[in-house]
Amino acid sequence: MILRKSMSLLGIGSAQIDLVLLKKTYRPDEYINGHFLIKGGTVEQQIKRIECDLAMINHSTGLEQIIDTTIILTSRLIYSEESNKLPFTFKLPAFMPISSKEISYCFRTKLTFDEGVQSKDQDTIQIIQ
Repeated sequence: MILRKSMSLLGIGSAQIDLVLLKKTYRPDEYINGHFLIKGGTVEQQIKRIECDLAMINHSTGLEQIIDTTIILTSRLIYSEESNKLPFTFKLPAFMPISSKEISYCFRTKLTFDEGVQSKDQDTIQIIQ
């Protein structure tokens, strides 16, 4: 048990997060719905927070811009092998560039535990007219 706890502190066998979206293509000013799926690892862990950034990547310039961030603060305990769903809703800005070869968008999700370990996920979306 001590070995599994130590390994989870290093990120091995720790809980994982996945942002599950209902679709991958959206329009400006549209609501994005889905859920965060949290899967317990080999030992129970105390969840501290969930952060989800919508990033716009400009491939021409190499610059990345965070459009908005959603943060959920929690003190929830996730047990070994347990699965939990938390609802996710995000409203896209009314004015944003359409996806193209130069512009792309992704949600970057980070699950942080009390011990400082993190689980990360990335989901690409397309913005159309």
